[in-house]
Amino acid sequence: MCGICGFLSRNRITRDDLVAMNDTMVHRGPNDSGAIVFDGQEGYSVGLAQRRLSILDLSPLGHQPMESEDGRILVVFNGEIYNFLDLKEELSDYPFKSTCDTEVILAGYLKWGKKVLDHIHGMFAIALYDKSTGELLLARDRIGKKPLYYWLEDGNIVFASELKPIMKCPGFKREIRRSIIPRYMYHQYVNAPESIFENVWQLEPGEALTFYNGEIEKFKYWSIKEAYAKNSQNQAESYEEAKAELKKRLQKSVARRMIADVPLGAFLSGGYDSSLITALAQENSDSPVKTFSIGFNVPDYNEAEFAKKVAQHLGTDHTELYIDEKEMLDLVESIPDYYDEPFADESQIPTMLVCKLAKENVTVALSGDGGDEFFCGYNIYENVAQAQKLDIPGAIVNAVGKLPAPGGKLIDKMPFRVRVVAGNRNPETKTQFASESYIRSAHAFMTGVEQGDPVISIEDYLAGNFGKDGFYPCKYPIESSYNVKDWQIRRMLLDMDTYLPGDILVKMDRASMKYSLECRCPIMDTDVMEYSFAIPHSYKFKNGDKKHILKDIAYDYIPKELLDRPKKGFGVPMDSWLRGPLREKVEYYSDRNFLKNQGIFDVDYVSNFVSYYLKNGDGGPATGANFSKLTWSFFNFQQWYERYL
Repeated sequence: MCGICGFLSRNRITRDDLVAMNDTMVHRGPNDSGAIVFDGQEGYSVGLAQRRLSILDLSPLGHQPMESEDGRILVVFNGEIYNFLDLKEELSDYPFKSTCDTEVILAGYLKWGKKVLDHIHGMFAIALYDKSTGELLLARDRIGKKPLYYWLEDGNIVFASELKPIMKCPGFKREIRRSIIPRYMYHQYVNAPESIFENVWQLEPGEALTFYNGEIEKFKYWSIKEAYAKNSQNQAESYEEAKAELKKRLQKSVARRMIADVPLGAFLSGGYDSSLITALAQENSDSPVKTFSIGFNVPDYNEAEFAKKVAQHLGTDHTELYIDEKEMLDLVESIPDYYDEPFADESQIPTMLVCKLAKENVTVALSGDGGDEFFCGYNIYENVAQAQKLDIPGAIVNAVGKLPAPGGKLIDKMPFRVRVVAGNRNPETKTQFASESYIRSAHAFMTGVEQGDPVISIEDYLAGNFGKDGFYPCKYPIESSYNVKDWQIRRMLLDMDTYLPGDILVKMDRASMKYSLECRCPIMDTDVMEYSFAIPHSYKFKNGDKKHILKDIAYDYIPKELLDRPKKGFGVPMDSWLRGPLREKVEYYSDRNFLKNQGIFDVDYVSNFVSYYLKNGDGGPATGANFSKLTWSFFNFQQWYERYL
């Protein structure tokens, strides 16, 4: 596990500059570093650098940048190739010098060219330079476990695992991409391909690009949409067949992820996903697997007691740590240091704490991420199924609701839930129903309520014509592209494309890398993901039981009574924090003079909104206002802004 950065540029960037860029990511790779700058083709200077967290082959033979045997190819690589042992056998004619997986990328590229991406399975961000062609290849893994940013300007490219190296690069201008801020305020994260900066982009999951002589060419080698379309045509013929095959693939996935030359353990929350992964890991181990969980002295949030019972049943070497509110609050100021793009999923804080706990004992940890998205685990999926049944009545209510009523329209007098279903008329966003007042508030932070909401049209959005005058729509208007009638399946696919890589995987990557800990996610193995699409949906959502088939496999290892309970999840008391210990900073960030000098947000709207919230509190779920969530998004943006701009 590592951090990578580099460039192809006709501007002067020295090796000292590259080393300084690389060292902003020392937390991603504290064990080793390498940097090289040399003359490429067409007047370009080439720079490649890496910070290394040693996992496989701890010797100097794993050092990067790594060069192919013939000296033609150079690579820097962040991640793990889980099928590298199989590939080494297939590429046995290559004279391997090390036992690390990086060398497989070089050997594979020499044999297959860019098609090597079809062969390697794992989590990765790769930068590969071919001296014979002068071409740079950048690639990101299929589901987006590992990040990769790139800055394009004046025919030059600079790339990095995080934004910090790019910000450190000579000549970089920190110009904010204002058009995505309302979407960030709404979702609390910035999704690929955009970034918070103008002219800086993220590679999307399953995407690669080539750069040659100032021009880029992007291509998808894997996508959720295509993988679903292909694999859903070959459905498992019976539940027994699906369960047996899924279990076999999960077992193999976990076994692959237990290959390491450093201590390995697993996160254990006591929920279905982490418990199943832990059980499979213990099944594959001759000694007790080290497991880790954190507890809260608040019953509504605490799952540590359940994790402990699961650990005792499986016989793991379990460590738990109870944390208080102060320990979580102490991490708030450090969020921008490691989340160097605005990010406001508050569960990042307990995630950092469990990563810190694990790092005291291991260098690699297995997690259960991906189970909810691929096997229908979130509560929203139940709501989506209900909403599809109510869609036609909702259209009728929407038409009737336009009739006048005292003080406005009839629909304004209806309950919040009725308004949401009635207003859900856009065919491109059917599964993304939300309070329109909440969306208007997210836009109003930027535009002001009097000015209206200049949102980029769906047609321009799909065509990539974003411009600089409008704002991205808060919802993702892409649902018809999945060509799926079942709203529940459609929302799951959308989450795999957006929420999972943009929020969940970013949260875990930055939290784990903060402590130089590698996190591996067996459920997002390529073979598991693709097979999940061949499992009939009724096996995942069976008579209202979410993740049914995954739970059934877990019951093969753990008694049902230890697992069958409502999910609590990680969270922090946002409202009490914002209106309590963080209040002074919130007031400072929303001060009119601060906002005027900053020149990003609408001064009147934001100062009034925050002042009202601090005085009156959250609007509550019945109104859909969710003032604390918007304020938390705003607070985290301002923390980031103060840190970097």
